Amino acid sequence: MTESYYELVVKVSSNHSLYSDFLSDTLPIGFEEIDDGFVIRSEEDFETIIWGLEQFTEALQRALGETIELDCKQTKLKNSDWVEVYQKSIKPLQIDKFYIHPTWDEPSSDLINIVINPALAFGTGHHPTTASSLKAISKYVKVGSSVIDVGCGSGILGIGAIKIGATVDACDTDIVSVENTKENATLNGVKFSNIWEGSCSASSNKYDVVVANIVADVLTFIAKDLKNALKNNGILILSGILDKHEKKVLGFYKELELLERIAQDEWITLILKKG
Repeated sequence: MTESYYELVVKVSSNHSLYSDFLSDTLPIGFEEIDDGFVIRSEEDFETIIWGLEQFTEALQRALGETIELDCKQTKLKNSDWVEVYQKSIKPLQIDKFYIHPTWDEPSSDLINIVINPALAFGTGHHPTTASSLKAISKYVKVGSSVIDVGCGSGILGIGAIKIGATVDACDTDIVSVENTKENATLNGVKFSNIWEGSCSASSNKYDVVVANIVADVLTFIAKDLKNALKNNGILILSGILDKHEKKVLGFYKELELLERIAQDEWITLILKKG
């Protein structure tokens, strides 16, 4: 073990989930999510990561047409076993019937356990969009349901649905996310029926429940594909929507019935039904 390690505190003014996705895809190690950003610890300095975050912020500002404040503070600290310090900072989380915990914590005896390896960016369940999606899955996914998780990321949503008793497919346009989902499925002792790199349009199946926790713009772009993937009377769970974009997203799904709206902080999750 080296005598010192580096700690990088990253704070962002908005688009927390997009930065979380960026770090998940970029870092070879896990990170801690905090209210307004992230904490990363490593024995290597973070100059390259800071540069990458600055470039990502510039690109995101151009794409979204808004100003995003980014603050990166790197500190060199004495090494008192930074892995142990990091592990102590990760806390299990209960979301309805689910109990999300890192590999070193004991599972719950009463709830449905989801194990997430911090090397694959544990903390996803702490974000409002993921938490709201899990609440919706807990309520609307039943034993025997057919489900597809579109934009599966770490696979946490699909894994939760499988553990309820559903048959689940998953897809993501990012191959790293597909591999992370497979690894987390193995870690949880479950298996997806099918998982692929690409969009949900690659499947000709119809599903009882379609889950898409992405971002508002993408949810509008793929609205037709998501609706086509639904069976009649199927449930569509849309998440990753900032409240200011809610009406815009709903406009692309106006033929569906709005069953429920889950709001947490500035984030909205919509539950819709195909008649």
